[in-house]
Amino acid sequence: MASTEDQSLPERPKAEESGAPSKNALKKAAKDKEKAEKAAKRQEQERLEKEKAEASDTSKHLYGKLADGIPGDSKQKASTITTLRDLHEGLENKEVTVRARVHNARVQSAKLAFLDLRQRTENIQAVIAEGGENGISRQMVKWCGGLNKESIVLVTGLIKKPKEPIHSATISDMELHVERCFVVSEGPLQLPMQVKDAMHPPPVGDEAESEDQVDSQGVPVVSLNVRLNNRVLSLRTPTDQAIFQINGAICELFRERLLKQQFQELQTPKIAGAATEGGSGVFEINYFNTPAFLTQSPQFYKQMAIAGDMERVFEIGPVFRAENSNTARHLTEFTGLDFEMEIHNTWEEIIDFAEDLLIFIFNGLRERCKYWMKVIQREYPEAGNFKIPEGRAPRLRFADGIKMLNEAGIEASPDEDISTTNEKTLGRLILQKYHTDFYFLTHYPTGARPFYTHLDPSTPSLTHSYDAFMRGQEIVSGAQRIHDPAMLTQRMRSMEPPLDPDSEGFKHYVNAFRMGCAPHGGGGFGLNRITMLWLGLGNIRQATLFPRDPGRKAP
Repeated sequence: MASTEDQSLPERPKAEESGAPSKNALKKAAKDKEKAEKAAKRQEQERLEKEKAEASDTSKHLYGKLADGIPGDSKQKASTITTLRDLHEGLENKEVTVRARVHNARVQSAKLAFLDLRQRTENIQAVIAEGGENGISRQMVKWCGGLNKESIVLVTGLIKKPKEPIHSATISDMELHVERCFVVSEGPLQLPMQVKDAMHPPPVGDEAESEDQVDSQGVPVVSLNVRLNNRVLSLRTPTDQAIFQINGAICELFRERLLKQQFQELQTPKIAGAATEGGSGVFEINYFNTPAFLTQSPQFYKQMAIAGDMERVFEIGPVFRAENSNTARHLTEFTGLDFEMEIHNTWEEIIDFAEDLLIFIFNGLRERCKYWMKVIQREYPEAGNFKIPEGRAPRLRFADGIKMLNEAGIEASPDEDISTTNEKTLGRLILQKYHTDFYFLTHYPTGARPFYTHLDPSTPSLTHSYDAFMRGQEIVSGAQRIHDPAMLTQRMRSMEPPLDPDSEGFKHYVNAFRMGCAPHGGGGFGLNRITMLWLGLGNIRQATLFPRDPGRKAP
């Protein structure tokens, strides 16, 4: 008889161990299959509905995305593109084509949508309504109303007069009734900042860079730092568009005036083999495994050109300053407007010339930039509200300016350069006394000027120098230069620390005067600072396309 152990049945293997799926796994697989079948059915249904809608879309040839952004098809091509600035009441009921950005898009109903079209400094409301002569479809209405912000579109339509002014648009007495709309370049679904939110002045002071700010009406306030990090977007605001028109106009007026005065334009090097002008505040670079430096100004080259008998010269170009100044008015790279000229009778010819040049620029901005000023005044109402004297601008000796500060209870020394805070205070005092935002300080102490500045023969502790000011801030610095080589070398050796006139960085400069040079002088203007102060902006970076400062070297 078999034993009990021999008669026991073998243990049934578990489903998992036998390789067969469990009941739970089978249920899950069935559910997944059912979901997939439903999704496929839904996608097929959507495809059929889309094909049916497209087949019934009577205006599908009137909208869509252009291949490469170019309207090659004759139905898409516009014979003439009109700028928004050129729209006028005489075009009512006329067909026009514009190329603009989608500032905003919204669907009002299945039959009606609106676009806010923006082009540089102007915007207009566009209406997309079902029906009409072209048979606008509901599909087209929906498509237009769903366009991404900042997309560039080519829109053709009729100019109509709205029943009521459109207060949200700069062109409030016209609207565009859309007949055709094509995307030239599509904007992203999400933007790092909204252009409309940057159409307000950035905060200043202690709250300048705090995040998540809103104004009294709950509108987001975009900090200057966020704007500069997204410069391409911030440049699209009407104010920024106008600011850089002013920048360009200042350069144009500067060049125009100097050319009429028989000045010759120069393009001087920006790389030097040695640190010049005293050696402080320079950027050192690697120049083929040898040290070199970015120039602090075209000063040496301007003077060498005068020694080369060019008589009157000027330059518009970059200036580099390696100064760790994180203020609202300092940059490490800015655009300099420089001039140099021979002196015939007295060194004050230079101040007269600089003043006449600045007045020419100020008057030119008022006469030629009225439109751009109005655009900027939407955000900065005081822009251009700059007081200029009818006659000559006040000229105070540096010591007299210090005296005004002292009399107002402010401590300042006549032997040291004036501080930024005291400059602004002095500007307010001069405005109260002389009723002008524009003035000069002259005869700075020797310790406040570079070694090449000519000393005052009657008072050797002072110099034949000047600064011009706007709203209490310096915009021009200039002087008569030393043209006598013996005086120049003596002055260099008396500096602290002494400068070697025969060193690599100075010998070519000094030798220019050893070969004979006429008495001369000049000045250097800061373009970005003039723009900032003329417009009353809060920060010089607003007047600089892509600013460079100690904390910013991109974008």
